[in-house]
Amino acid sequence: MTSIVAPVAGKVVGLAGVPDPVFAEGMVGPGSAIDPVRGPGVAVAPISGVVRKLHPHAYVIVDAEGRGVLVHLGIDTVKLDGEGFQLLVEEGARVAAGAEIVRWDAGSIEEGGRSPICPVIALDADPARVTVTAGDEVHTADPLFTWK
Repeated sequence: MTSIVAPVAGKVVGLAGVPDPVFAEGMVGPGSAIDPVRGPGVAVAPISGVVRKLHPHAYVIVDAEGRGVLVHLGIDTVKLDGEGFQLLVEEGARVAAGAEIVRWDAGSIEEGGRSPICPVIALDADPARVTVTAGDEVHTADPLFTWK
């Protein structure tokens, strides 16, 4: 079983709380979502592994067993073309769970008219094998869900 940690601190809202049907309906995969604490912060690796995809607004970490976890920082943030995000690692880097990946500001995202909610997705996972373990609130790197 793999423990997936919260990439950001905030209120756990689950995928149903994501204002985007692709995430809310689980089309990308099962997982959870976090309504982040507003203000400047750092998003971290949800698992130990290799940074396979790295964009300012989203990243995928793949563990040694081939399990990929997507972290998406806000909704429609791809349209910002990287503005307001600072990458702290490079694609291909090996990272430990909790390692800093992207510096960003959830408050600025919201002030710009976008949702700062962060989906955390177990890619290509059977939904029956993913169990949310977090309570209503999480701190960065707290357990969020498990993947059997």
